[in-house]
Amino acid sequence: MAAQANTIAANEEAESRARPLALAHWLLSVALLVLVMIVVGGITRLTESGLSITEWRPVTGALPPLSEADWQAEFELYKTTGEFQLESGPAGMDLAAFKSIYFWEWFHRLLGRVIGLVFAVPLAWFWVRRAIPRGYKPRLLALLALGGLQGAFGWFMVRSGLSVEMTDVSHFWLSIHLLTAFFTLAGLVWTALDLRQWHSGNRTPARLTGTVSWVAIILFIQLLVGAWVAGLNAGHASDSWPLMNGRLVPEVNWDRGVARAFLHDPFWLHFVHRWWAWIAVAGLVVLARQVRPLDRRASIAIHSAFGTQIILGIATVMTGVELWIAVAHQFVGALLVAAFTWGAHVLGRRA
Repeated sequence: MAAQANTIAANEEAESRARPLALAHWLLSVALLVLVMIVVGGITRLTESGLSITEWRPVTGALPPLSEADWQAEFELYKTTGEFQLESGPAGMDLAAFKSIYFWEWFHRLLGRVIGLVFAVPLAWFWVRRAIPRGYKPRLLALLALGGLQGAFGWFMVRSGLSVEMTDVSHFWLSIHLLTAFFTLAGLVWTALDLRQWHSGNRTPARLTGTVSWVAIILFIQLLVGAWVAGLNAGHASDSWPLMNGRLVPEVNWDRGVARAFLHDPFWLHFVHRWWAWIAVAGLVVLARQVRPLDRRASIAIHSAFGTQIILGIATVMTGVELWIAVAHQFVGALLVAAFTWGAHVLGRRA
């Protein structure tokens, strides 16, 4: 009995120290930074800046070149890439133009370091203060590990495009890098909502429901194909909608096999991305209708996100992948992931 009483007292003390609302606000702040990171990543990709830094220096790379000699050395490294030799060089890129693309890749990496610090330092503080509710430490460590993996995946992506035969990074590595960012964003939002619920008195974490699971699979496929479209520059396969170059179903090169066409053909992937979107919309409508009686705001967020995303997707195609429209398309895609997570959590609370 004495041991049981001591355990109860220890648990009560731990709960009295917990600061779930402060943790939730911190995680949502990190989620906002991840949204900014996704936007900067989109600009980096669309300006073809990703291969401008050919080395991975986690510590010293935080500083940009500080002298003209340093800039020239970085430029010479870039000149060894296939992108420069086959595209940028013949187009007449000079040092000034190189500095422009270098900025976006450097800023993208710097923001990744900032997010790492903004997550790790408060986590350590909350840990030392014993402010983390029971059961949440493993989840927070998993989110920290995801951030580290995101940096590693980013480098593997860059390295995949550094050979003299390549002019772009692997679209497979790009999809891993981008989807890890989306998954991290969803994890941050879900955990923050769990902590807000804990603060309100309901200490049972939300669960995944059947509807959420199948809609998540549909949405994952759409995001995956979208990442492949981005990596292969397949957005340029057509600048018309709903037809592609005058055809409903585009001409696809099947000569090298069905598998290669499904994974590599830009016309096929563009076609799948634009029409699978409507399957994703149907799933999200079902989800939003189930969410509406429980939390009208979450339902509105889901509808607003996918409606805006469809409009921006069509505009991206019809403007020939205009930079800022394409960036907005990627940004709203991230907002859609956050809105979906919100709605999924609402249903998960009932479960």
